[in-house]
Amino acid sequence: MAKTLIIGGGPAGSTVGGLLKKYHPEMDVVILEREVFPRDHVGESLLPKVCQYLDELEVWDEMERAEFPIKIGATYRWGKTDDLWDFNFIPDGKLDDEPRPGKFAGQRAQTAFQVDRAVYDEILLNKAESRGCEVRQNTRVVKILKDGDKITGVEIDGGEVITADYFVDASGHTGVLRRGMEIECDYPKDLQNVAFWDYWQDTDWAVNIGQGGTRVQVLSQGWGWIWFIPISPTRTSIGLILPADHYKKLGKKPEELYREALDGDPRVKDLLQNATCEEKFTTTTDWSFVAKRLYGENWFLVGEAAGFADPVLAAGLTLTHSSAREAAYIIMALDKGFDEPDALKKHYEDVQAARTYQHIRFAQFWYTANGLFTDLKDYTSKIADDAGLELDSDQAFQWLGTGGFVNDGVELAGIGGYNVSAVKTISQTMLKDKATWSVGKCNVFELALEGSDFTTYYRFENGEVVKLPCIQRGEHKLPLVGAVGILIEILDQETHIVEIRRQLWDKACEFSDDPGKQVSFALDFLEGMIHEGWIKASINPELESMDYETLNNSPYIRANNDEEVGHD
Repeated sequence: MAKTLIIGGGPAGSTVGGLLKKYHPEMDVVILEREVFPRDHVGESLLPKVCQYLDELEVWDEMERAEFPIKIGATYRWGKTDDLWDFNFIPDGKLDDEPRPGKFAGQRAQTAFQVDRAVYDEILLNKAESRGCEVRQNTRVVKILKDGDKITGVEIDGGEVITADYFVDASGHTGVLRRGMEIECDYPKDLQNVAFWDYWQDTDWAVNIGQGGTRVQVLSQGWGWIWFIPISPTRTSIGLILPADHYKKLGKKPEELYREALDGDPRVKDLLQNATCEEKFTTTTDWSFVAKRLYGENWFLVGEAAGFADPVLAAGLTLTHSSAREAAYIIMALDKGFDEPDALKKHYEDVQAARTYQHIRFAQFWYTANGLFTDLKDYTSKIADDAGLELDSDQAFQWLGTGGFVNDGVELAGIGGYNVSAVKTISQTMLKDKATWSVGKCNVFELALEGSDFTTYYRFENGEVVKLPCIQRGEHKLPLVGAVGILIEILDQETHIVEIRRQLWDKACEFSDDPGKQVSFALDFLEGMIHEGWIKASINPELESMDYETLNNSPYIRANNDEEVGHD
């Protein structure tokens, strides 16, 4: 009998197993993986948040030795323009020219990787095994044994039954446990796409930055889009995504469509001049979904078994690692007799579902903003309604384009790796319409906490679940710590934006060497709190206002100019 049994040895399963054995080494953990590693897998473009998880898992050095390209950001051809624009993780996309392997510090803590999943996944699984997880590859689960909502064991090929106290479904889209427990899923009908891809050797990179740095390419075709992701010094993943309905109407074979798209895009065609295809052409359905339940009496869904968001935002592995990490923390807490087990599990479900739904909503906005996919604008009012807001289609469209969320924990005024400022800048770049800020348009801000109740928010750190004070109204929670705690403290005494900003500056100077950056973070939270109704914003013509706007050419999102950063 195992203490924890994990179905699936990909990044979700190996993250759960690796963290359980790091912080709770005496726990017996079994990982069942139906395939034999290494094996190829899509989802190769990471966001910086993932690197924090890799550092906690203590696999950073192995990832560096694998020579994965350093992801500085992405270059897009999208929206109401055919021009290229860059989304950079570091100012101006300029990476210090430092030797590799490098340490998880400085700029490298702000960037990400573009990974060959055959190598990446094997590194993670090997780490889990080296920590003491029992890993069984080439082992398929054929039946989930249950008693009501409790799982009693799993049957594998050959008839063996394995029992455990806790079960984790990390089996990806297959959702072995999810299906076995007959969990229904929500499938947004407007994000039902198909994906075709292959791997190429010796492509040129669109841009070379520092030692091994580059950007992925996301290129709209009008009827679909191409990803171009260097995943090793010599290997590149190139894929095509298009709506399933449009694919059926075209009546062409997948590989024919794929080759036509690559050959018809001048930027991609130029990068393929010296390349050779590996002829591993693969197709899949690529439908966004969220499971309607993410936990039960003694089980959890993590990673893509719990939900999947359209890959245009490269959120897949961020959502995967974050859910797996938190499930591991919760299992450890439950095993130690945590005093709020039901609330803790419900918190996991609420937060992870919110992350996935927000990426789905942002993807819906993204495709609408492209102006070339199915028009979703009228549908956005329903999206807002699902989030508890009453907005018409124009208001809802603006809400989606400017964030539509407050926080993902206490450090970021955003969710799933995207903050309010980034979303506003992206929407302004795509739509060519000026993004508006309530903190710049209004000058009086009053707390509106009526109807809220005190509850608990949970933070996961150093192997422990930490309780934080929080208020909740409906589905929205607001942790009363960090920037939010400071804002509420200030707003309880002051309502004028000029004075609010002055006090934020004074607070930031007490603990930060970069108070301007901290004030910007706090204003992101202020903006998000307005959107969710925690703060009422208005204009007093007798009071001074504060200029605050999204720049057209910020150091993080700007017109593409590869020549400035070393285009080969």
